[in-house]
Amino acid sequence: MAEPVIRVENLTKIYRSRRRGDIVAVDNVSFNIYKNEVVGLLGPNGAGKTTIIKSICTILRPTSGEIWVDGADAIKNPRAALEKVTAVLEGNRNIYWRLTVKDNLEFFAGLQGQSLRSVQSHIDELIETFGLKEKIHEQARALSRGMQQKLAVACALVKRTPILLLDEPTLGLDVETSYELRWILKRMAERGERTILLSSHDMNVVQDICERVIIINHGKIVVDDRIENLQKLFSASAYRFEIAGHLSPSQEQKLTEQFDLIKINADGQHTVIEAELLDSQKVYEIIDVLKENGCRLESVGKQYPDLEEIFLRIVKGEKQ
Repeated sequence: MAEPVIRVENLTKIYRSRRRGDIVAVDNVSFNIYKNEVVGLLGPNGAGKTTIIKSICTILRPTSGEIWVDGADAIKNPRAALEKVTAVLEGNRNIYWRLTVKDNLEFFAGLQGQSLRSVQSHIDELIETFGLKEKIHEQARALSRGMQQKLAVACALVKRTPILLLDEPTLGLDVETSYELRWILKRMAERGERTILLSSHDMNVVQDICERVIIINHGKIVVDDRIENLQKLFSASAYRFEIAGHLSPSQEQKLTEQFDLIKINADGQHTVIEAELLDSQKVYEIIDVLKENGCRLESVGKQYPDLEEIFLRIVKGEKQ
């Protein structure tokens, strides 16, 4: 099997505080990411996502554990690791506000040791891809939040490192700009141009771009799996029944008493019944109950939850 591009082993980060005591932000976390994988890092606020990303890009020194970035020891030899990785942290904070769009791109390319002549065509391509052509000579501080965010990602890409770390790249963006940036990242992922670790609260971004997710809660990994596997796991027992008309209170009571984890929602001229059924034979029992009560069944099928629903259920402790 190929060697991982990012290898994190037993990573622990404890913040020391006299007033509040020790805070364990990351607790013995281990995972691997392989070449050209696009992995989502999910978790509620305070779960440890940003601490993990900052540790990988050597901004934070962990309390214990190991981090290897494309074969370089990120703790003992951070400079070697930084040659392989670029990060966009907290949106637009990694650009220089008094430099123009073009100057920012040229500056970050120069930091990586690239000559202006060798990188010019790549800069032109990034300006075109990110829709920055009309703003090329404007200072970054004069750009809209969305433009600043796109410039920040473009500055990360101009360095041409094989690994890209993105911490909340769409945070605070309007819907149109968020979709635009998501499309750019999705195209990069489809082309296999970078190994990407993406942290985001926007589940649509993660579901659109990532193949796999690592879910962190209270500093620990609770799930590390492909998105399609999680969808299969959570849809295995979820069913949706639609009937014409509405149920009477006694019919609703009978269903909720006889079957666990059932939801009933009336919508216009129809009623939707959603049920968690670990035993698939229960499907026929629900159908029988509905028929006995004179309900006309219009459809029945499996439920396929989206990533947001899966995330919420995992964090609450289901399916572990």
